[in-house]
Amino acid sequence: MLMLSCEPSSLSVLLVDDHDLTRLSLQLAFSCQENMHVVGLARNGQEAIEMVKCFQPDVVVLDLHMPVMDGWRASGYIKSISPNTQILAYSSVEDAHLQQTKAMSSFDEVCTKDAPTNELIALVRQLGQRAAENSVIG
Repeated sequence: MLMLSCEPSSLSVLLVDDHDLTRLSLQLAFSCQENMHVVGLARNGQEAIEMVKCFQPDVVVLDLHMPVMDGWRASGYIKSISPNTQILAYSSVEDAHLQQTKAMSSFDEVCTKDAPTNELIALVRQLGQRAAENSVIG
């Protein structure tokens, strides 16, 4: 688990994936974006929950298949402790499982790992906007 600082005026993002290369690649892609800040990197759902408690990120990019605690299980805990946090299921699972995941109320959006990086970033920005709107309403 790696905790990073957060700039208060930027969109805060937590990246959760059990593969080091994926986490670090995502961190590089997101940290190059204006008004977007990676607040932490987690290797599994259990670490993600602890980091959500600490940082209350706007968006969590959450892998589904991980050891210790998978993304499906972690998403429910995250929503219970931080209902305004938007959760993006980020996975390479086949379409049938992805459609089931999209139907789960604890996920706000779904993105496959083969999506272009600019699409992933745009989706995270949209979710960040939703998080901001939800915090004003709630």
